[in-house]
Amino acid sequence: MLKRCMIEGVAEAGCDEAGRGCLCGPVSCAAVILPPDFEAPELNDSKQLSAAARERLREQIEREALAWAVVMVEAEEIDRINILNASITGMQRALDALTLRPQHILVDGNRFRPYLDPEKMMDIPHHTVVKGDATYMSIAAASILAKTHRDELMTRYAEQYPGYGWEKNMGYPTKAHYEGIGRLGVTPLHRKSFKLQKGEC
Repeated sequence: MLKRCMIEGVAEAGCDEAGRGCLCGPVSCAAVILPPDFEAPELNDSKQLSAAARERLREQIEREALAWAVVMVEAEEIDRINILNASITGMQRALDALTLRPQHILVDGNRFRPYLDPEKMMDIPHHTVVKGDATYMSIAAASILAKTHRDELMTRYAEQYPGYGWEKNMGYPTKAHYEGIGRLGVTPLHRKSFKLQKGEC
């Protein structure tokens, strides 16, 4: 049973990312503020759900959330600032894009940077939560939006760059993906700072 919030009575944003471990494509970062009475029995960490369940929940979250935003940080920027910084930067940009200012922030994982409210020029309190997407509803909702938006994008990219199996592996390091790289080389969407060949040092 997921927890509704960490602090009651405030606008609490959950943040998460998807695609951090991929060899190509952007890292997708989401922020979501749910209403206090949000009900979704299926809601869970996106990795624990079927694609169909994720799509059902995506529609509900986007329809019922008080505010939500998804931001993509592209491979070029990932290579320039590294994947951890890209993930944190993307989540902060998603917070910037919310139409409602959060009063408290929950972040999946154990790393984040203080987030400055662009209107009040003050840091908004935040907490990092290991396995937060399986603990808090708002983080789980963010994980679902980050995952579904990225999967949708990678499916489109698979049509542009066939042969890597992105329509199935979504850019993760699978055998088919490595075989595609060996056969076809890297694309402009590949993260050059990542290990793109099996056995590469």
